[in-house]
Amino acid sequence: MGLETKRLKLRLINQNDIDDFHNLHSIAEVDHFNTLGIPVDLKASKKILDDLLKDQESGSYFTFHIELVEETKFTGFIDLKLGASKFQAGEVWFKLLPEFWNKGIASEALAAVLKFGFGELKLHRIEAGCAVENIASARVLEKAGMQKEGTRRQALPLKTGWSDNHQFAILSSDYYANDE
Repeated sequence: MGLETKRLKLRLINQNDIDDFHNLHSIAEVDHFNTLGIPVDLKASKKILDDLLKDQESGSYFTFHIELVEETKFTGFIDLKLGASKFQAGEVWFKLLPEFWNKGIASEALAAVLKFGFGELKLHRIEAGCAVENIASARVLEKAGMQKEGTRRQALPLKTGWSDNHQFAILSSDYYANDE
């Protein structure tokens, strides 16, 4: 299973992505707003990846490896985690290599995942959160049509201390109204 955009190819992660997964999560800049923390070693990254793969097998997670189509170059990951089926909701997160920040890659990947979530999965709502200081991620979410619904106080344990977390969401009705 995969998704494609003009510039990107998104495919479900697999065991072969361990080096990309470990390297991305080992970059201090990427870790700045990340609650996961920098993995101690490759073994720790493998455990996290294995857990994601188990969740993916259950059908409750879709974690995509993002690459540039023309260069077949890894750029990052984007994930859609499904909630309880009666709520028809999901939550997204994304992480990119710093060299691909501010190039529209996150926006393009998020657009593909929203299309998948609302179109194929028939979700009612997709949510996301980001640290209040993470202005770039907030812009990506807003560009995708997500609305800021509120701020959770001191919800994120970052290396710099507790951070407030902006909550964003988009409803299927918003998505299809924006799509016209």
